Amino acid sequence: MQTGVCYFPEHWPRERWETDVQRMAESGIEYVRMAEFAWNVLEPEPGEYDFEWLEEAVELVGEHGMQAVLCTPTATPPKWLVDEYPDIRQEQADGTPLEFGSRRHYCFNSPDYRRESRRIIEKMAENFADNEYVAGWQTDNEYGCHETVRCHCDDCTTAFREWLREKYGDIETLNEAWGNAFWSQEYRRFSEVDLPGPTPAEHHPARLLDYQRFASDSVVEYNQLHVDILQSANADWFVTHNFMADFEPLDGFDVGEDLDFAAWDSYPTLHAQQAPDNPAPEGDPQAQRVGDPDVTGMNHDLYRGVSDGAFWVMENQAGDIRAFPYSAEPGEGMMRLWAHQAAAHGADVVSYFRWRRCQFGQEQYWGALNNYDGEPDRGLGEAATAAEEFEALPEMAPPAGDVAILVDYDSQWALHNERHTPDFEYWGHLRAYYRALRSRGVTVDLVDADTDLAGYAVVLAPSLHLVSEDRADRLAAYVEDGGELVLTIRSATKTDTDKLRDDLAPGPLEPVLGARIEQFESLAPNLEPQVTYDGDTYDYRTWGEWLQPEDATVLGRHESGPATGEAAIVENEAGEGRITYVGVWPEPDLADAIVQTTLESANHPVGQRLPERVRLTERDGHTWITNFRTDSVTVDAGAGDFVLGEETVPARDLAIVDVPAHEITISNK
Repeated sequence: MQTGVCYFPEHWPRERWETDVQRMAESGIEYVRMAEFAWNVLEPEPGEYDFEWLEEAVELVGEHGMQAVLCTPTATPPKWLVDEYPDIRQEQADGTPLEFGSRRHYCFNSPDYRRESRRIIEKMAENFADNEYVAGWQTDNEYGCHETVRCHCDDCTTAFREWLREKYGDIETLNEAWGNAFWSQEYRRFSEVDLPGPTPAEHHPARLLDYQRFASDSVVEYNQLHVDILQSANADWFVTHNFMADFEPLDGFDVGEDLDFAAWDSYPTLHAQQAPDNPAPEGDPQAQRVGDPDVTGMNHDLYRGVSDGAFWVMENQAGDIRAFPYSAEPGEGMMRLWAHQAAAHGADVVSYFRWRRCQFGQEQYWGALNNYDGEPDRGLGEAATAAEEFEALPEMAPPAGDVAILVDYDSQWALHNERHTPDFEYWGHLRAYYRALRSRGVTVDLVDADTDLAGYAVVLAPSLHLVSEDRADRLAAYVEDGGELVLTIRSATKTDTDKLRDDLAPGPLEPVLGARIEQFESLAPNLEPQVTYDGDTYDYRTWGEWLQPEDATVLGRHESGPATGEAAIVENEAGEGRITYVGVWPEPDLADAIVQTTLESANHPVGQRLPERVRLTERDGHTWITNFRTDSVTVDAGAGDFVLGEETVPARDLAIVDVPAHEITISNK
């Protein structure tokens, strides 16, 4: 566990570099990320390269005992490139091209841009291939940021038609797969298929879903171009990419297949404002100061899953953020606490953004470890403390849970194409169960929906909307072999071509579940629906289904609306295991009750329900107690020893003990 920092030497006078780099080393920094937006400085004129300044910066980093992480600078094509090849620009759905003057204005499918990207990457890789101070690379920067995964230019139109031809073979198969008989939407040939543009009513959902798959695949292809060049230049380099939180348009697992590990950019107070399952920022003042530990934690665990192990935080919040919509200063101690939270979830490196607040451009009001005058800001001391504490900890393997949540980007896209309510949001629904598990101190792996599940005692599959026969067979086999599977609302409703089946949901999983979904409804917030579960009454929200059990046992029934008395939650034993279907979006108390019952059924240890904003996170025999509250908590670690901190954990502080999470008791009296 180490720390890093993002540095932009091209923004500062060279006489300042030595001071900056020396102070980084004195603060315990191990890695320095550079050059992600520097294409024009590296190539100020077409074909004329200037790597000398970056070589000097890398040399300084190495001489001070640190390592450099370089970036392919393709997120910001320079003006001369845009002028020479205006077709490289993305186009919006209405045909408007994205203009120069910001970033991420290129199209992933532009042949010209792919050629020019290959050229600058090859030149950089060749130049630094033998440099002992370069540890690895970050490809591009935040693929898809600013809603740029999905482009509508002519190059994308051509590429989409070829993608469809390769997938379906002939136009008759496509028409049948999409169901184009609806509204007379059949095509005669692939050349007639356009990208989804402005329409009077909704787009055909199958067409939209395949376009979304294609757009994500385009990013995967483009990223692979970077990886192949870098790995061929120096096989010892690692290659990663910095993803984003709760990010919908890009399948992180597909991109991750070509990376050595994943990284992501963690801005807790920003993400707490953006998360759809959080209250409005003005209604949750603590979130403005500390973020939401489960929003941050779930993304840590997602990118640990993309990595199949340890990951990096490539950008860790180091101060205030540019207003989104608000920008409160983080609470005292939060830069250190966020770093430890990341390490607890498996981060091997926590890299702060950035070393020094910028004096110009669009990010002047984005916090940093140092202020724009070069003097230390609030975060620098906390970062140095975290680095010192990491140094004292033993080497640890990444966390490995025996409880998994399945993530399926295809299901997310299909659900968001037909939300049926403005309140339905995929990541928010996943987090209802993630929060319940984490509030019991459970280590949760977020994994691809087609991962081998044999090692997991409990698997939750929230809103696994698209279920093919093969996927259904794998899930049924997991249950019959002794697994504990939880399905939730809108699961197994459609085929992987986005069609409803001849039989009711959950379709091919009905035999193992022993029940089917007879009716469903989306619910406005003012309806306040309720269900009974295990003898108690609970609230739920957003979505409700009523089920017709055949072999299944009813665990919960509706207590409101037309569904009153109908089954809402059922279970069934199949083979050596058990499957549960939860037909409502649970509020926290119901989610906790369901999770507790499921864990106990699987003989999984169940800890206490933790105080709000306190989390226990286990990594390789050690448990972090992270306290995001404004008051202290007391830790009873039983026979465990404190590796860091004491039994009283102050507000916005932490402790580490060498016992499993379920053996720890927390009180806040």
